[in-house]
Amino acid sequence: MLPPVGLQVGHELRIGQTLAHYRIVEKIGAGGMGVVYKALDLSLERTVALKFLPNDLDFTDQDKQNLLREARAASALDHPNIGVIYGLEESDPQQLFIVMGFYDGETLARKLERGPIPVPEALALAIQIARGLGAAHSRNIIHRDIKPSNIVITKDNVAKIVDFGLARILSPLSAPPRPFPSVEHCPIWLPSNCSVKR
Repeated sequence: MLPPVGLQVGHELRIGQTLAHYRIVEKIGAGGMGVVYKALDLSLERTVALKFLPNDLDFTDQDKQNLLREARAASALDHPNIGVIYGLEESDPQQLFIVMGFYDGETLARKLERGPIPVPEALALAIQIARGLGAAHSRNIIHRDIKPSNIVITKDNVAKIVDFGLARILSPLSAPPRPFPSVEHCPIWLPSNCSVKR
């Protein structure tokens, strides 16, 4: 399964419903950045994940172009530890969705809910995640929202990083501006960018 990603899609999609050339199989996640459905691509006869972006956000044409640029950049990443993005589509002028690879497994967040991961397994997963991020960084692509719910662990114990670039586009649209961090709340690697709290 894919990470919990969510929003309210304008309406719930029904199991068996066809959207463009995708047949909805099941709803597999909902969270802050979208609702995800497992679907069958009828053209290529493959299983995919469709992530519907929040339609309560006011997407301008520029926002859509930015999102398309991010999706194109992420889709160019070819690495076994990075989730595949097949495309960005629009079911109507207000409903954007991303077509992604579907991975049978669970998020790292869900895995951690069951308790600590044995050290050898944790190290193996950490190495895979680092390799995926390293491959992205070598192409000047930054995830911006790495967390356990954005990492899918397949049944073969392969880590897949998903949701590249979405935080950069969606966060400014969905959240009010945050004050700049003070020194005491500043990440240690960014001291020159933090203001002094008075």
